Amino acid sequence: MDINLQFWKSEGQSFLRRLRLWINILDPVSLLSSDGEIKKARSLLGSADPKNKREANDAWKLSLSSVHSDTGTIHPTIFRPPAFLPVAAPLVIASLLPHKGVRPAFLWQFLLQSYSAGFNFSNRNATATKDNKTTLKQALLIVGSVTYATCAGTIPQFVMTRYGLRSTSVQVFCRSMLPVPLAALLAAFNVLVVRAEEIENGVRVFDSSGNSVGISQKAGSKAVNETALSRAAMMGTTVPALVLGGSALLLRHSLLVAPVRHISAALVLGLMVPLSFSLFPQLCTIQRDDLENELQTATTDKQLFYHRGL
Repeated sequence: MDINLQFWKSEGQSFLRRLRLWINILDPVSLLSSDGEIKKARSLLGSADPKNKREANDAWKLSLSSVHSDTGTIHPTIFRPPAFLPVAAPLVIASLLPHKGVRPAFLWQFLLQSYSAGFNFSNRNATATKDNKTTLKQALLIVGSVTYATCAGTIPQFVMTRYGLRSTSVQVFCRSMLPVPLAALLAAFNVLVVRAEEIENGVRVFDSSGNSVGISQKAGSKAVNETALSRAAMMGTTVPALVLGGSALLLRHSLLVAPVRHISAALVLGLMVPLSFSLFPQLCTIQRDDLENELQTATTDKQLFYHRGL
């Protein structure tokens, strides 16, 4: 078991503890660290317990925010957890703004869904794929999820533009009501499709000592479903802040509506990112009786662990 997973096993089983950890891990300053600094931090944690507490905290922050917990490889900078908010927030806001045509709406949806797919794939449970190589099927799933989610996300703008709908009630529905469930569903859909191989192939499960017990499809399904739910909760909470924020000021201070909406959406998303990441443990538990029969006979532990991914 990787040292990141060992850390989450000992420190990340409480929601409040996970929340405090993620608030620290999501510090965007860690994105400035080089690969050499990250490897040095990993070596420091792997060789012995650092004597300096601050040095240890910095090393753990770099390891947890930059290194994949299954492969030990360093994430691309743009797909590290601290980069999620700075990159996703502008894309979410831009994709949900009122557009004059379908093309700009399609472009921003494409950028948002592409980044989401890349982030979900980079932070998946990599034990589902052999030698951590991207298969042709996985590539097709990523392309398909981005294409479908982009088209689905553009539907409200397409309907209003294509049919020339100018009714106030219709515009309120398409711009204020429909985007909320749609954004939540597409966020969950992106996770489910991009990480479908974890459901099909299964993920590795560990006993209480950190030893591998085997590969479980049931654990893989649980990991993907929990992550999809956490992502849907994030988007389903952030979108109303964008589409409804500032509405009380609409009549008196119309010039303030757009800035208030954007700021409120960014603030809510900033709060929801650590909450969403903390909703379920990184190293989740599953009861032995809920696993496949062959795995139930492979261990005497009643509770086993698996890496959920992010």
